[in-house]
Amino acid sequence: MARAPLLQLSGISLTFGGNPVFDNLDLVVQPGDRVALVGRNGSGKSTLMKVMAGLVEPDAGLRVVPPGVTVGYMEQDPDLSAYATLGDYAASGLPEGEAYKVSVVAEGLKFNPETPVATASGGERRRAALAKLMAEAPELMLLDEPTNHLDIQAIEWLEAELTATRSAFVLISHDRAFLRALSKATLWIDRGEVRRRESGFEGFEDWRETIWAEEDEARHKLDRKIKHEAKWAVEGISARRKRNMGRVRALQALRAERAGQIRRQGTAALELESTTTSGKKVIEAVGISKTYGDKTLIRNFDLRILRGDRVAFVGPNGVGKTTLLKMLVGEIAPDTGSVSLGTNLEIAVFDQTRAQLDPEASLWENLTGDPLMKVSGTSDQVLVRGTPKHVVAYLKDFLFDERQARAPVKALSGGEKARLLLAKLMAKSSNLLILDEPTNDLDVETLDLLQDILGEYDGTVLLVSHDRDFIDRVATATVALEGKGRATAYPGGWSDYAAQRPAPVEEVAVKTAASQPVLKADVKKVDGLSFTEKKRLEALPGVMEKLESEIAKLSTLIADPDLFSREPAKFAKATAAIAERQTALAAAEEEWLVLEEKNG
Repeated sequence: MARAPLLQLSGISLTFGGNPVFDNLDLVVQPGDRVALVGRNGSGKSTLMKVMAGLVEPDAGLRVVPPGVTVGYMEQDPDLSAYATLGDYAASGLPEGEAYKVSVVAEGLKFNPETPVATASGGERRRAALAKLMAEAPELMLLDEPTNHLDIQAIEWLEAELTATRSAFVLISHDRAFLRALSKATLWIDRGEVRRRESGFEGFEDWRETIWAEEDEARHKLDRKIKHEAKWAVEGISARRKRNMGRVRALQALRAERAGQIRRQGTAALELESTTTSGKKVIEAVGISKTYGDKTLIRNFDLRILRGDRVAFVGPNGVGKTTLLKMLVGEIAPDTGSVSLGTNLEIAVFDQTRAQLDPEASLWENLTGDPLMKVSGTSDQVLVRGTPKHVVAYLKDFLFDERQARAPVKALSGGEKARLLLAKLMAKSSNLLILDEPTNDLDVETLDLLQDILGEYDGTVLLVSHDRDFIDRVATATVALEGKGRATAYPGGWSDYAAQRPAPVEEVAVKTAASQPVLKADVKKVDGLSFTEKKRLEALPGVMEKLESEIAKLSTLIADPDLFSREPAKFAKATAAIAERQTALAAAEEEWLVLEEKNG
């Protein structure tokens, strides 16, 4: 017997500021659905999710949630004013005696439930909202950009939890790797229309391009037909001196149809220019260290960055990525060691905190008030890479309309603020870019364009990001900060680093498991195995599959016949990593056989 939908929207219409957001929208979410909700910034993704959550009332249509079904929404800006700590807020919807669930989730998301609400950052508040939703585990979870403010380890933890959950979920994210790993269906919002595809995000972009190509072909045919009918209207009527009013009305209908078609939103006119070439050596750090109190962030670290390098810095939040960046560009001094900068450096910075934007000032004022963009004697032009340009025309390059130019920055969405910051960054000439979490809130199309621009950029890029896919696409080297002062540079992007880094603790445990006697636990037996052994037996196939995948990737890497001579250190690390994982795989297989035999 088919189960009832968890949520159904029928005939939903919604208008904001006179502009239709949705018109006669129908949508069904079934038990077990894992849906990626995608679309351009400003297309209405968050609005649709709020309609699904019952937080926004549509102008017309019906929202139906069957009795007893629970729907949870991760709030972007939760109201915590009634709570003393983040943990109090996160546990507020749980039955008595289940507050412990918040502690479990908080460990994975890396935030302290005891943090007072009064001193909590915006990122900590968002993590508390996510923890509240995960601890409550409703039948349908609505997740709007859950990976923002999470480091890669927390993202991977959340990915594993959502993979294992029995709840259905709808997910908005800019993180391609996250969407590919989790989604089994895709909802695409495009100019007020919502299309559904019963397949995950992996093939979304090909599907989108196919639809757009079909749309362009249909528009081209319509234009040809209008041109043909217009010619008949002039020549045919004149020749016969008798109007065929039906055909004339049909021509008018064709023109109305063409005028009513909504053009696709363009892409931002992102452009980076380096008018001055830096020296070949950009930065050289030798033996640098930094300690705050009793916490060592960096210890005895060496790094040489050459012109054209794209270096990504990864690691848990608070491990010292921003501190290391500031040491490398000379903003703060190391406790030990030295940093030397190359010649002719022009540095431009993208700040994840958006500190370069005045939230109370308008977009216009934020651009014209920047000393580096100001054109003397005028208040309606900005200097764009040395050339004056009207401020509204420049804002239109970044997909802002004229009405937004005088609106305050605080009224913008996260993606729009990121675009405005890119507009300020790209107005200036530079040859060294410092990008601190540039991907937060940007839509997939803008991320694609930013990646292409960085690929063509003549200068050097230092990048802090938790977006694994973006790092893979952009970085030529990855510096991993692993805590306790350890920092290691690896060639390549995130996937290369993941293949080369030392095996995690749990894999080391797998390697030694076969040589250790099976310990007897004084717990209840289930089907001949202890509870712990049964869970281990269930987990081992996934462990073995992961090891096999990593061995395959590493084998492909060292198959390059020039790798040994070109990058001997990388070849040696890859070879050692293969041997390590093969040992771990053999131990895991042996452990699985022992447990399977014991299970009977």
